Amino acid sequence: MKGVITVILVLLGSLSLMAQDIQYSQFYANPLYLNPAMAGSTGLSRIGLSFRNQWPGIDQSFLAFTVYGDHYFESINSGLGIRVSGTRDSFTQSQQTEIHLNYSYRLKLGEDRFFQFGAQGGLMMRDALFDGVILGDQLDIDRGVIIGQPGDGFEGESILRSADLNVGGLYSGKNIWLGVAAFHLLEPPISYFDVEANSLPVRWALHGGYRWNLAPGNINDFFNNTDQERSFALAFNYKAQGEFSQLDLGGEFFFEPLALGLWYRGFPTKYSLPNNESLIAVIGLVLESGLELGYSFDFSVSRLGQSMTGGSHELTVRYIFSSKGPKDRYLQSIPSFRF
Repeated sequence: MKGVITVILVLLGSLSLMAQDIQYSQFYANPLYLNPAMAGSTGLSRIGLSFRNQWPGIDQSFLAFTVYGDHYFESINSGLGIRVSGTRDSFTQSQQTEIHLNYSYRLKLGEDRFFQFGAQGGLMMRDALFDGVILGDQLDIDRGVIIGQPGDGFEGESILRSADLNVGGLYSGKNIWLGVAAFHLLEPPISYFDVEANSLPVRWALHGGYRWNLAPGNINDFFNNTDQERSFALAFNYKAQGEFSQLDLGGEFFFEPLALGLWYRGFPTKYSLPNNESLIAVIGLVLESGLELGYSFDFSVSRLGQSMTGGSHELTVRYIFSSKGPKDRYLQSIPSFRF
């Protein structure tokens, strides 16, 4: 019985991944994936990596990664960036790769208020190896056998290439931020078969939050005392894509250099897939050198439970730097979550 449930879980997961983009838990450690307007949002140079291992408790794997870099150009009030994202599904032996170039422009609305808008243009690539895949019409449920060999009956292209376009806007004040973004405006094809529903739906995103600055502490470095930043932030992240929608709510304490966060992921639709209701614990380390490290774990609280899915692991690494030095920003950074 457990094996049957596992097969159903994998099938649902595969369909979900084909119908929508991969979800990350550390949104703000993956800024160009969250919103194209966040290119150059640090006012410095930044490179980063995110890696996600989803549902390690099942026999099949769902892996995702994003590598990115961006820089803010003070002379033109603009940010430029590049993002490479990829996913791999071992059940269908398929993988998806996205390569995007990013541009953003920042308008100063007041002393501490800014509006930044941006766009990403690039290429989406989908590849599949169906030689080892067993299709649904090959299963004889009554006899419990497989008809034919893996890959039999597959007729279609196993390689897809298409252009892609994403846009976004972001308002930020001294302690508040609010962003909106739209992804896959060109609705690239996703199916390897000639079917009617053959395009990736537009993904709409709305996110924001508020950060309270707490009384600073002191860090004794044996030579002098320096202020230790302390803050608390609340935020939300809403996504809708096709028939799917999802709302994440969370909070984050930052006691320099340590960040601790907790998110709740809900799925406010009639669908109930295994990991769409989770509690997410996040821990991060922000070093004086500009290096930032994060780890999060998704505890599944859906009906299938933690023991079946094994939750999800996510690692992030960022390095923020400048020729002027790590603390010499060109302009005020957005008051968002660290992770």
